Amino acid sequence: MNTDQIKNKLEGMRKDLEARQTRIAKHTRHRDEPLSADFAEQATELENGETLVALDREIQDEITRIEQALRRLEDGTYRTCARCGGDIAQKRLEAIPHASQCIDCASKD
Repeated sequence: MNTDQIKNKLEGMRKDLEARQTRIAKHTRHRDEPLSADFAEQATELENGETLVALDREIQDEITRIEQALRRLEDGTYRTCARCGGDIAQKRLEAIPHASQCIDCASKD
């Protein structure tokens, strides 16, 4: 993949994640409404809300990793492992375009 293709792929991923965040935000706004009178329904509503908040955090983390990858692409360090300085394999970047570490370093975490 060339730089433009990588950039387009990362930006597309970010756009999809931002759309998911928007949908999650719509659902979490319903939390401002009063809870159901049914205790079991209240428990379900609260649990669903917690799940949505966790999903939103995960999405934001992934967006951050994508933005970091875009910066590395711009400064010429996209294919360089952030930990050891070696090359990140092309197949790894194709599978995980926002990867910042080679497979060996990522496996150490």
